[in-house]
Amino acid sequence: MRIARREAALNYLVLGVFSLFAVVPMVGVLLSAVTPTTDPQAGFHLPSSFDLGNFVEAWNRGQFSTYLRSSLTVTISVVILTSILSIFAGFAFARLHFPGKNVLFFLLLAGLMLPAEAFIIPLYYDLRGAGLTDSYWALILPQTAQSLAFGVFWMRNQFRTFPGEIMEAGKMDGASDLRVLWRIVVPPSVPAITTMCLLVAMWTWNEFLIPLIMVSSENLRTAPLGLAFFQGQHITEYSLLAAAGTIVALPIVLLYFFLQRRFISGMLNGISSR
Repeated sequence: MRIARREAALNYLVLGVFSLFAVVPMVGVLLSAVTPTTDPQAGFHLPSSFDLGNFVEAWNRGQFSTYLRSSLTVTISVVILTSILSIFAGFAFARLHFPGKNVLFFLLLAGLMLPAEAFIIPLYYDLRGAGLTDSYWALILPQTAQSLAFGVFWMRNQFRTFPGEIMEAGKMDGASDLRVLWRIVVPPSVPAITTMCLLVAMWTWNEFLIPLIMVSSENLRTAPLGLAFFQGQHITEYSLLAAAGTIVALPIVLLYFFLQRRFISGMLNGISSR
């Protein structure tokens, strides 16, 4: 009993230390964001007064309404395309039999080990040759392909743990494979799908290299790219930079806050399925 308590206390201590490493920088950024621009100090101290006008000024100066709209368009499109394709492909690799299935699956998994820096230059010339650069398609298609390897891997593991007897019963009632997938398999798999969507949304929202290379129009810049340009123009205005960083991070933080239960449930199911 005492050993169990000591292990629990040690676990909480380790988790608490790592939580501090994650929370303390965020607190510093938030304090800087509400520090008046006239205050020479910034960071881990309570400002003499709180100035929420930094968010308004950063929003107006940085044109973040345009950047956030572009990021939302790209992120939503990538999440939808990745989810649909991953569900179909994950079901096929998990439950269907076709020649070369294992070879194709491991070839697809190679995408998990390939960094964007390795293919960004040839990808740029390919998209330019197709007339797709400096458009939303130049942001949506590569990031969908980039996320697809993880999505297929995740959904394949989820569908492999689904009871085969239930699917066989559906087929005996005359349901096609497509109907079995959408009517029987997908509804109980919503937590895992939500987890995948949230992870893909986070990766897409934070992507910097592909938007930097693929687009040049200001109205197509995503939020992280717009933040980088904003930083270059206001490198010494720490309060505005902190406010701008908070604006860019806020949508993903809110998304995780509202979906955290489904996210944790999907993660636990994914771990237990392994």
